[in-house]
Amino acid sequence: MRKTLLLILFLSVVLASTAQDKKRQAQVAGIAFYNLENLFDTIPNNPKGRDVEFTPEGSRQWNSDKYWKKIHNLAYAISQMTTTTTPIGPAIIGVSEIENKSVLDDLVADPQISRWNLQVIHHDSPDSRGVDVGCLYNPKYFKPENVTNHRAYNIPFATRDQMVIVGSLLGERIAVIVNHWPSRLGGEEQSSPHREAAAELCKEIADSLWQIHPEMGIIIMGDLNDDPQNKSCAVVLDAKRDAKDAADHGFYNPFWKKLDQGIGSLAYKSSWNLFDQIILSGNLANGPEDKWHFYRAEVLNKDFLRENEGSRQGYPLRTYSGGVFLNGYSDHFPTEVFLVRYVEKK
Repeated sequence: MRKTLLLILFLSVVLASTAQDKKRQAQVAGIAFYNLENLFDTIPNNPKGRDVEFTPEGSRQWNSDKYWKKIHNLAYAISQMTTTTTPIGPAIIGVSEIENKSVLDDLVADPQISRWNLQVIHHDSPDSRGVDVGCLYNPKYFKPENVTNHRAYNIPFATRDQMVIVGSLLGERIAVIVNHWPSRLGGEEQSSPHREAAAELCKEIADSLWQIHPEMGIIIMGDLNDDPQNKSCAVVLDAKRDAKDAADHGFYNPFWKKLDQGIGSLAYKSSWNLFDQIILSGNLANGPEDKWHFYRAEVLNKDFLRENEGSRQGYPLRTYSGGVFLNGYSDHFPTEVFLVRYVEKK
């Protein structure tokens, strides 16, 4: 009799769960980041001469032919950021190493991705190299509500501002902070305080956002020039290796385990780094099923993005190497996280 009752109870639970699943459907959204590696136009239009290298007369002999090949290649790379659950690519793509808005306008107009109707957000930063961060988004999925740009005044040189985009991802408000933290020029240890200052600014921005919208999910993305276990990420941001350890107003770094597995987004001196990170607030990492929450993370190291011969085999196929034009993509692989939620079927 007891076994019969347990069986009936079990079947009741299964049937109820099945009925619930029939009433709901999964929605998946991709959130990506891509360092576009010196996406400059060919026009010497920077008042401080910071773009001379990327002009026809400059050291790179950067001309229209090379520029449009680069645009074509990057558009192809973005066109391949599709999955069965995200058939028209990511909802949001943060980008870095861009000279101005016009290069992004050219990129999204490329026929390979123009059908997606990607929109551009850009802001001119005071960076000494003349590069900025920006954002591409698909208005079918994401609608920006507010964009602000923030400067780390405690970094003793001109660098990239942090772009903060608050918007609606299919009706649910999230915030994205797009970054390109200071490089390791001068040595990793000596330059670490600059990236720690950038991380502190990110944390301050997140705390300010949560004061207004405590339930909002926040995504920190960018070329951080540090790995997940470095001080800026693991200590200042306190981005956890495991989602279960992240408080709602804390952070989870899904790329930490990727690097532990030997998967990187760029290579330097025969070793992999994973600077291109997408870090999620704890309420996105561990959110309820009916709200956006973390599904999976990927380094998009597709075969066509890799060098296939020589000492750099398997590394990102970059635009130049040793001053030679390779007609590649970028010296970084793109990265992406996927968020999921379950909604009532219409």
